[in-house]
Amino acid sequence: MESYLLDWANLLLRWVHVITAIAWVGSSFYFVFLDSSLTPPTDEDLKRQGVSGELWAVHGGGFYHPVKFAGAPPLLPAHLHWFYWESYSTWLTGFALFTVSYLWNAGTYLIDKSVLDWAPSSAIAVALAFLVLFWLAYDGICRVFGQRKNGDAIVGALVALLVCGAAWLACHWFAGRAAFLLIGAMVATSMSANVFFWIIPGQKTMVADIQAGRPVDPIHGKRGKQRSVHNTYFTLPVLFAMLSNHYSFTYSHPNNWLVLILMMLAGAAIRQFFVLRHGYKLGRNGHPWRYALVGVVVIVGVLVWLKPVPQANAVAMNSVAVHADSTGAGAQIDYQKLQPLLAQRCYTCHGETVQMKNVRLDSPQGVKSHAQAMYLQVVLNRAMPLNNATGITEAERLLVKQWFESGASVN
Repeated sequence: MESYLLDWANLLLRWVHVITAIAWVGSSFYFVFLDSSLTPPTDEDLKRQGVSGELWAVHGGGFYHPVKFAGAPPLLPAHLHWFYWESYSTWLTGFALFTVSYLWNAGTYLIDKSVLDWAPSSAIAVALAFLVLFWLAYDGICRVFGQRKNGDAIVGALVALLVCGAAWLACHWFAGRAAFLLIGAMVATSMSANVFFWIIPGQKTMVADIQAGRPVDPIHGKRGKQRSVHNTYFTLPVLFAMLSNHYSFTYSHPNNWLVLILMMLAGAAIRQFFVLRHGYKLGRNGHPWRYALVGVVVIVGVLVWLKPVPQANAVAMNSVAVHADSTGAGAQIDYQKLQPLLAQRCYTCHGETVQMKNVRLDSPQGVKSHAQAMYLQVVLNRAMPLNNATGITEAERLLVKQWFESGASVN
């Protein structure tokens, strides 16, 4: 029952997390586009009001005319919309999902004993420390270098090194799948912290100054804009890290830390292309095709690098053939020959005592109902056994392949 309830919690939290993330990322992308697409106003009345930029747009059958005030508007409206719950809700649901999916069963999902054999309590403490320490280091870098000449370039380089170091450590301390997700959660935590500690407080100070008739210090707007820009470059790398846990060929690679770094780099480069593209359309900068090219080349390079090695599969297939010949089975693998493998490699998590993901494989009926999933997770995706905790071999994976492709018989 506990596994069943955890699966429901996982499903519902994941659903809400994706919904709130769409709202947050969507609003973030829109305002980056809006800010990059504003043009000086032509209307004299707008100029007198202090409008620094405007945009005309058409959507959904209507015309829109947003404007931006360089400083304080002539009058604050009674209803002023704030963009922060999208961020907070995304982080809260994400952290809850991380707790249910990884921290709750840290010994299974967070720890890979072939990487580092340590206590679940220690792994949980270090995982949480990643979230806090990265934010403190990143925030410190922004405080020290953010307002200097060439500060953006310095901050970008130092934060990139910080992410690379964290990725290397995470992939050498945690299970690959958990390490990727942890790095994504680490950066996402800093994104939400930017909103909570800098962007919203600065905006509240500006509103309070306007309402009190005090001059508005432009530093609040500059700091908020800086952190907002950082968040937009973090977005695609975070999304890759979050989605990669469904694709074991990324996090199961011996150099998975480098895979993660390269794909996050590709995401940041592609995001830079889209950010600069808005300015290019207005003649403010050259065409940013080089950034898109860098992103695509890196992705293609990783794709080629991670391609399966046919020689290894051939050796494993020979091992299966030898095993099959020794049992007199030929190419036909029936349930009687598959069952000992399941008992040794799968019953620990999918047997009478424990049924992870509500999957039970200790009966012919259970194996028959999950045959397709077994083939996908064990043979194609190589995601099971999780972290290969039970030590399944290549020959055994191909035994499952032979069994499935010969009819998946359980008689």
